[in-house]
Amino acid sequence: MKRFMRTHLLVFLLIIGLFSQAVIAQDAEEPDPCGPLGSEAAAEMLTALSATGDLSTYTAKIGFIFVGPVDDFGYNYAANQGRLCIEKLLPNVETIYAENVPENAEAERTMEQMIRSGANLIFPTSYGHYDPALSVSEKFPDVTFFHMGGLEPTEKVGSFFGEIWQMEYASGVAAGLTTESNKLGFIAAFPIPQVLLNINAFELGAKSVNPDATTTVVFSGNWCDPAVLAEAANSLVDQGIDVLTQHQDCPKPVLEVADRRGIWSVGYHADASSVAGEKWITGSRWVWGPLMSQLVVEALDGTYVPELLRVGVAEGAVALSEFGPGVTDEVKEAAEAARDAIISGELYPFEGPILAQDGSVAIAEGEKPDTPTLETTDYLVEGVVGTIPQ
Repeated sequence: MKRFMRTHLLVFLLIIGLFSQAVIAQDAEEPDPCGPLGSEAAAEMLTALSATGDLSTYTAKIGFIFVGPVDDFGYNYAANQGRLCIEKLLPNVETIYAENVPENAEAERTMEQMIRSGANLIFPTSYGHYDPALSVSEKFPDVTFFHMGGLEPTEKVGSFFGEIWQMEYASGVAAGLTTESNKLGFIAAFPIPQVLLNINAFELGAKSVNPDATTTVVFSGNWCDPAVLAEAANSLVDQGIDVLTQHQDCPKPVLEVADRRGIWSVGYHADASSVAGEKWITGSRWVWGPLMSQLVVEALDGTYVPELLRVGVAEGAVALSEFGPGVTDEVKEAAEAARDAIISGELYPFEGPILAQDGSVAIAEGEKPDTPTLETTDYLVEGVVGTIPQ
């Protein structure tokens, strides 16, 4: 798959990315939905890039569907922050949303209802909402769809996503330096490529600073089941794991177990430092608002072309979360150094040679697979303990 990148959007996001590295984390209780850049600065940049130069001239009704609740402090929370940012930047744009929309025909029905109510732009935000979006796009050719994480754009369904594996690597660095048992735990939902990619990046980051570090993975088979997550977390702690992380829509159950059992935690999706307890390390998080807002403006300007769009930490679409109070300066500096090296291009986490679990060569020496290639990942790297469900 070819990677496309519009120059003006890249410049917009690069400015955000550079700015965000110098900004102290927002208050976790009342975050600015547009992220570290802030709504005012984002509005100024968006105004400069728009065709009209006046954000109040844009009118539209935009539908969002979420696979879980928007207060999950995870994936859906982060995506909903993007929706709220759009509302702040584009005052005459209306947004509507539906929570807990499963990845099946119900997603189709929900999107169709939104379109019949006047929505002309749709954000299907879960990986499994991709096929329903394709189906609905055939019925409503005048509607534009921005799918989060899809792998194949079509004439009416564009795909955008953040290269969050970059900050999974940096989080792994922090975990690898923090662990005393050298046993890390990762609770994942489904073995889709992007999840496997994050597990691998986390282990590679940990091993880069601690060759003895291993990551034991458990697949929950659900994007959010608090009881299952708590059980998996307790089981991992019982095995001697002293750092827990996850790729789940609702990270809070895992963070609560870590806090209760007195072990370290690493976040994902959103900055959950305010609910994670004293042994929060850091985490990888999304910053969706400015990117989503720019996509909307392009669509309303008539310049948007559905594509496969991937942006990372250099562009400000993903970031490290705030460090916890018990994290040492050594850990902070190492994680930030990994982040900065990725931004500068000095470090590419998936540069070969990289071995798979069985010892075979997953990425040959000197190879640097691009993100679309990495998003076809179907293996776990050496150092990950556990198997991929069939």
